[in-house]
Amino acid sequence: MKRLLFTGMVFLLIVACATQQTTNIDKPRPTSKNDTVRIANDSLQYEIIIIEPGFDAWLASTARPRHFYSLTYLENKNYFLVSEWNRRVLDPHRYNPDLYGMRIDYQSNIHYGLEVNYLLYNYFVYFQNRYRQRL
Repeated sequence: MKRLLFTGMVFLLIVACATQQTTNIDKPRPTSKNDTVRIANDSLQYEIIIIEPGFDAWLASTARPRHFYSLTYLENKNYFLVSEWNRRVLDPHRYNPDLYGMRIDYQSNIHYGLEVNYLLYNYFVYFQNRYRQRL
């Protein structure tokens, strides 16, 4: 009787483990129909166009709110990040030229405003997370 009970419990344990399926399927990232973010100011004659699939959706769902960081903080971070980005653009043998395609002309003496600095900073955060880069 003990043997039959033990065999039954082992059978139930095997069946319970066998029916439990784990799936590790990557869910597609939410994408927006319009994955282009354009920022322009005609008086300063600058324009930033960010064409990156998923950035707009990431910005709406994951990024911190617009006034979370101060303007000074964003300007300082962007100056550092743009400098590193431009350094990598100029060294295509060491860094992937498909990732670092164009130079960013960000000048610290120009007041771009909170919106531009916010979007630029968040693009760098998105870029680092998506492509596993560290600027």
